[in-house]
Amino acid sequence: MAKHRENPNYKVIAVNRRARYDYAIEDALDCGIVLAGSEVKSLRTARASIAESYANVEGQELWLINSYIAPYERAGTFGHEERRRRKLLVSKRELGKLWNATQREGMTLVPLSLYFDHRGMAKLKLGVAKGRKRTDKRQHIQRRDWSREQARLLKQNAT
Repeated sequence: MAKHRENPNYKVIAVNRRARYDYAIEDALDCGIVLAGSEVKSLRTARASIAESYANVEGQELWLINSYIAPYERAGTFGHEERRRRKLLVSKRELGKLWNATQREGMTLVPLSLYFDHRGMAKLKLGVAKGRKRTDKRQHIQRRDWSREQARLLKQNAT
């Protein structure tokens, strides 16, 4: 984590905070994303949302569907469509793993975060996830609250 703070190119653009609540994330994968020039400029100003988006394997390609990248004002006539499907870049081996994972019942590909890596390239962290039911969400909240309470108690006893 400290490595990211030192690097001026690393920048988180959008985080899907709801994903970790609605889904049990089993595995995560970083993948590249094919963007137009005006989309990259808009991402540099951190004007994007991946909250309602998802990924899908179609044919031999991986696609990001329903993600929002705000239009870049200075693009003029060479702008981009805000909610277009964007191709994700993964190796064939990783694509095969993702396809096998989504064929299992209840599994889906959920975008977790959109960021610029240390080289300044736009990347998407994609999670292989299973949807949680309402009772699972409640249990998850209870476990999280209990672990916070334990940490608080241990901190008080240590001092």
